Amino acid sequence: MQENQSVIGGVKVIYSRLGEKADSVIKRIISSEKQEWIVVTSDRDIEAHAWTLGSVPVSSEDFMNALKRKYLEKEVLFKDDEEEYAKPGRKGNPRKTSKKEKAIRRIRSKL
Repeated sequence: MQENQSVIGGVKVIYSRLGEKADSVIKRIISSEKQEWIVVTSDRDIEAHAWTLGSVPVSSEDFMNALKRKYLEKEVLFKDDEEEYAKPGRKGNPRKTSKKEKAIRRIRSKL
């Protein structure tokens, strides 16, 4: 069976071939097309692969929160004032945002 593709609501949906894992399809796509991707995943292996190729992984939870926030801003004119969670145990200047965090914030602002 071949890999199938369709577009639903402006989103390209790719179905892997029979016997092929979705993880390998995701890795192949972000490896073959030389551009910065926003990769929505909570899989650590795919996240690490995306970072090495210059793409920005966003956790599924962060993506859903961004969608909810946009929906609430649009429908109820509600502004989310929550502060972002800072991961413990960072080295270096605590006030300086890491390159990864800057990339994630830049991508979140586009969502």
